Amino acid sequence: MELTSAIFIFVLASTHQPTAGAGHDPLLVVDDYEGGGIRLKCLSERLFSEAQLLWTDSRGDNITGTPLPDDTSTASISSSIILKAGSGNSMSCKIIDKQLKTSTESSVAIADAFFPSTSPWLAAFVLILLLSIFLVLAAMYKIRNNNKEITRAQNAQEQIQQDIEELKQKLEEQRKRYQRENEDAKRKIENVRDELKFRKARSNAVNITLDQKCKHPNLCISDDKRRVKSSDKTETALKAVVVATEGFLSKKHYWEVEVGNQSQWKLGVVNEKIRDMIMNDKENSLPVNNVFSLQYYQGKYTLTDGEDVSDCEQCSVVGVLLDMENYELSFYHVEEMRPLGTVYFDSTGKIYPFFSPDSSGNWLGVRPVKPQTYDPLPQSDKEINK
Repeated sequence: MELTSAIFIFVLASTHQPTAGAGHDPLLVVDDYEGGGIRLKCLSERLFSEAQLLWTDSRGDNITGTPLPDDTSTASISSSIILKAGSGNSMSCKIIDKQLKTSTESSVAIADAFFPSTSPWLAAFVLILLLSIFLVLAAMYKIRNNNKEITRAQNAQEQIQQDIEELKQKLEEQRKRYQRENEDAKRKIENVRDELKFRKARSNAVNITLDQKCKHPNLCISDDKRRVKSSDKTETALKAVVVATEGFLSKKHYWEVEVGNQSQWKLGVVNEKIRDMIMNDKENSLPVNNVFSLQYYQGKYTLTDGEDVSDCEQCSVVGVLLDMENYELSFYHVEEMRPLGTVYFDSTGKIYPFFSPDSSGNWLGVRPVKPQTYDPLPQSDKEINK
């Protein structure tokens, strides 16, 4: 409707060429865009018995139109053509009444602006649109490929990280295994070293006998002078002592003491002055100074200097090495053939072993050192007399 209204502004006045009598101008209608042009319709304003419709362009050439269908039974005439840009932009429609020999004509002129045309901006827009679509598709394709690459890279990184973690775990397991093996090897080497040290100490074995004249009155000594026990079960433990007959002034000397399962005991050495005090009955208990010992009390082993012997179970046989050359007194766990601890002393004159049993009445004594076997000490008088 807008197109029709606009075009009618440019419609020129119809030229009437009646030849006889009066007539009516053809009705010229601008219908619609079609086929790249504008469709024009020419309609008669009245009925004719016999008539002809002619289309004429701006150059005067006749153009054949397309008849329009007519639903009425009375003769009428109508036609249509498509006016395209560049054809003069004007068109005339003439209706000739053959019976009355008259004609009527209507003309129309349409400006170029009303013809459909392809704008150069439209082509550029279409080109830009196609290019944009191509770029979007290319970008989507690139993004998709990049996402795939990123996913593959992430998967590869995760796999590498997993491999690294597995390798770290294996390395940690290997390290722990090597550490255990190294610790086991060190322990074995240490055990071998301790055993060699123990055997070397044992090679200095000497005979030890207990001095009947140098003991506490509540202590009993066996006939072989190798064993001692308490005769007074009310006596406070570790106060009553007995000193050995043998005293040492030089070299190394080793002896073994079977303590059995006594709950508390004390073993060590004293100098000649302390030994004389005990013998003369001037000292009923051991003094603090000039006594070097290993004590077992309340399940703990303690050296004279107050140092505890750690990581050691209760042993039934204790080895004692007196090194007068280096002024060392060392104690050994005989069953395990390893050292218990060492005490360093500085004393002149002879050094004598001493022994202090508990008040249970069980024997504690020196046992003969044999190369391989260890015979337990008898725990009763009947066993001693055998």
